[in-house]
Amino acid sequence: MFAIYKKEMRAYFTSIVGYLFLGFFLALIGMFFYASNLYSGNPNFGNALSWVMMFFILLVPMVTMRIMAEENRQKTDQLLYTSPLSVTKIILGKYFSVISMFGIVMLITCVYPVILSKYGTVNMKSSYACILAFFLMGAAYMAIGLFISALTESQAFAAIMTFVVVIVSVFAAQVAELMPTTAKMAWLVFSVLILIFAGISYVIMHNVTVSVAFGVLAELALFVLYRAKPDALDGAVVKVFSWFSIGDRFGNFIYGEFDVAAIVYFISYCVLFVFLTVQAVKKRRWS
Repeated sequence: MFAIYKKEMRAYFTSIVGYLFLGFFLALIGMFFYASNLYSGNPNFGNALSWVMMFFILLVPMVTMRIMAEENRQKTDQLLYTSPLSVTKIILGKYFSVISMFGIVMLITCVYPVILSKYGTVNMKSSYACILAFFLMGAAYMAIGLFISALTESQAFAAIMTFVVVIVSVFAAQVAELMPTTAKMAWLVFSVLILIFAGISYVIMHNVTVSVAFGVLAELALFVLYRAKPDALDGAVVKVFSWFSIGDRFGNFIYGEFDVAAIVYFISYCVLFVFLTVQAVKKRRWS
């Protein structure tokens, strides 16, 4: 696993991608730190990070698009899969490399609360809790990007799909609040989601029977629920979209609350999508 990790870290620093990611991210944090904290006199460092969060939409696809897609395109993935290492160790080596890049940025960011404390009283516990939550949130987004990259041979496609997923996640709760809360709308939205999940299951397993069976049974169950007890679907879209909104979980840290549930939520996202990536690669390996 460490050999894969070193290979990926070397790839970031022998190409422009790693330097662009580090430079762009640090420039953004520095800019918003000056605007949100130093210039305005606000001691809450979480405000600067909340502005930077919007730029995950661009930064996550940049750093994750090549991590698996390039291997698939060049067919070098076959060399990896025939190595003595297990698929899990290969994926973990790649994942740890990408979050290490992000970790470098966050380690440098740890200096900012110290700088801010020179100009007034700063809640250090709250500031570093925000940095920790921000890192875990980024790790969750990067796990999603890793999974999407494993499903394709095209870096461009991986970047676009990761961009779409991240932007939906960032604004999911706000978009849901604009939707009608009727049972009919919930039925329509969940029907589309079931089709999407059925498509993802096919990409992972390459089993038409299982994917179609899942889609048909889920759609049938949803229709029965809609006809038998429509009240159960009232407002369900807002609740479900809010649950999928990763960015919303970061809000509590900005206001000085250490949200243990949010920490568990971020880590669960990381574990889930790394697991899905392993399953997708295993299926590709044996197909």
